[in-house]
Amino acid sequence: MALQGPIPVTFDMVFPYSCYIVGDVEPVKDFDASTNGRFVQARDKQTAELVWQVSVMDADPTLKAAQKTLAVKILSPVQPTPPAAMPGLPFTPVEFDQVTVTPYVNGAGRLAYSIRVREMRAPRPMGKPSATKDAA
Repeated sequence: MALQGPIPVTFDMVFPYSCYIVGDVEPVKDFDASTNGRFVQARDKQTAELVWQVSVMDADPTLKAAQKTLAVKILSPVQPTPPAAMPGLPFTPVEFDQVTVTPYVNGAGRLAYSIRVREMRAPRPMGKPSATKDAA
C-alpha cells in the first residue's frame, strides 16, 4: 500500500466548524525515556522534533459532549504560542497548518486518530467575495 505513516489532511477536513483552545500548550512526556523524577520530552519518530500538546474543543454541534475535547500534538523546536484571545469570547479560536492524522486502535478497542500539526495560528479572517468588474 502506498499510504504509510501520518495521513496529510486539511484543517477544514478535521475541524469543519473550527475549534478553540481550552488548555495550555504543554510538552509531551516521553514515557520510555523519562525516569522517576526526570522528565524527558517526546520527539517525533520521523522528524526528531519536540512534541507539544494543546487541548482543543471541536465546535461541531453534532458531537456528543465527551467527543468535543481532544488533544492536538504540535511538532516544533520551541514551545508554540497560542493566538491572542479575542474579546468577548470565552475560548480562543485557533487554526492549524500542515495537519496529519494517524489512525490507531485505542485501549477500548475502537478506532481513534492522533492529530499532529506543524503550526498553530489565529483563524484567517473571513474573506469577502471579490467584486467583478464589467468590461466596457
